[in-house]
Formats: sequence, C-alpha cells, structure tokens
Amino acid sequence: MKDKNSLPAASWMQQIRRFFQWTPDSSRLMSAFMAIIALILVVWWPLVEEYLSYFDARYSIWVQIDWLLIGIFLLMSILIMAGADLKADSWIVFVGLCGGLAIEGWGTQTHIWTYYTLERPPLWIIPAWPIASLSIDRLVRFWRVMDRGIPAHYYKILYWIVFPVFYFLMIPFVMPTLDKSLTLLALLSCALIILSPTDYTFAVQTFVAGSALGIFLEVWGTTRECWTYYTLETPPLFAVLAHGLAAVAFWRVSLIFKKLLKRYAAPTWVGRSPQPFPDD
Repeated sequence: MKDKNSLPAASWMQQIRRFFQWTPDSSRLMSAFMAIIALILVVWWPLVEEYLSYFDARYSIWVQIDWLLIGIFLLMSILIMAGADLKADSWIVFVGLCGGLAIEGWGTQTHIWTYYTLERPPLWIIPAWPIASLSIDRLVRFWRVMDRGIPAHYYKILYWIVFPVFYFLMIPFVMPTLDKSLTLLALLSCALIILSPTDYTFAVQTFVAGSALGIFLEVWGTTRECWTYYTLETPPLFAVLAHGLAAVAFWRVSLIFKKLLKRYAAPTWVGRSPQPFPDD
C-alpha cells in the first residue's frame, strides 16, 4: 500500500478538489440552510430590528459590520456544502438538533450561561447546533484527507491526555450547579463517553475540530453579549473545549442509533457515513 507521505502534489490537489466537490445534495442542503435562516429572520424579526438599531449613521457602515459573524457564516456555508450526502448528513442534523436542545436546556436552566433574551433556552439558537455539527464533520473529513499517516497509538496517547484534562476543567466550572440533577447527568454522561472510547483517532480529531470551531463561535457570542457565562469570561476555556466534547458525544450517539436501526429496522433507514469516516 502506497504511503500517503509519498503521494505527489497533484494527488493531494485531486483529493482536496474531490473533498470540496459540489454534489446534487449540496444544492439541497444549501437551500435548506438558507430556508432556516429566512425562517429565523421572519419568526424572530423583533430581534433583527433590535440588532439593526445599533447601527449609527455617524460612522462608516464598514466599521460597524460584524466581520467575525460574516466570516463564521461563510466558513460554515463552504464546509457544509463540501461533498454533501443527505443520507449521511441527515443523521448529523437530527442528532445535532436533539443534542443541541439538551445542552442548551442544561446550560440555561442551571444559569451556567444566559442569553440576552433571557430565554431558557431560546429556540432560535437550536438550528446553529446541526449546522456546527455538519461543519465539524467536514473539518474532520478534511483532516483525514490530509492526514500524513500519524500512528494510531499517538492518538491513543493524546486521547488519555486531552479528555481527562477536559473533565478536570469541567468539574470546577460546573461546581456551583452540582446540586442540579441536570449537571449531575451531564457529568455522568461525559464520564461514560470518555471511559468508553470506540475509536481513539476519530475521537481526538473530532474533539480538536469541534474545539477549533468553538473558539470562533464562543468569541463571537460572548464578546457580542449574545450569551454570557456566569464567570463573565469571554470566553471561558471550558466553553471552547465543550464544543469538542459535544461533537464527540453526538458522533457516539449516532453510532448507537445506527446500531439499533440495523438490528430492528430496514437497512435503508440507517444510511452510512461516506468514507473515510468509521461507521462502527
């Protein structure tokens, strides 16, 4: 088998072009993405009006444009279109919606973070989770395309460093809410996920990709005061890394769902993750 390190530059470029190829499902996914944004703008128009009211005619429009938000939007748009496959992406969207609702419910109900609208949680933020999940999925795929054959045992070592460190950051951060059942459930769930790895390489790559995207999301959200953590940090390190753990949790849950459907439902309902992603 040819070593990936020995591939010529032309082969790397072919792999990159193949990764970013536009598929028929890319158009469908983009249409759905734009439809969701339009729906949010219509249903929550008062929030849009409030946002627009902050523009000051005395200053140049170019100074007041939120370039970070535009950059995040463009990046996610490009990523979710790359090699879209609705059969596989529907799983990511479904788990992202359910998981995002659970996470937002936990954080806002325990007041670990609070949205400026004081909703617990606001429904307009939930669609952001599957969109972020699709973006993380593409980031990991790109990583695996460009992977130069890092030995699997290195990922195993990284796993048992990174994930325990995250858990030890989580405990003091959620300490003020330890009397809440939702926090205890979150701690237990994270412990079970960490202690039962199924694929060290994929788990580490997913965690890193989720955390990398989380940096931009959390910086934007906390500095614009869209949401505020009880620590008033902009943002807390735990919040950034939590995006990585959430991505790993979503992947693990999707594996469980797929196994249940393979056992009790028709195989065509299950779908598959396009290579090089592990399905089990």
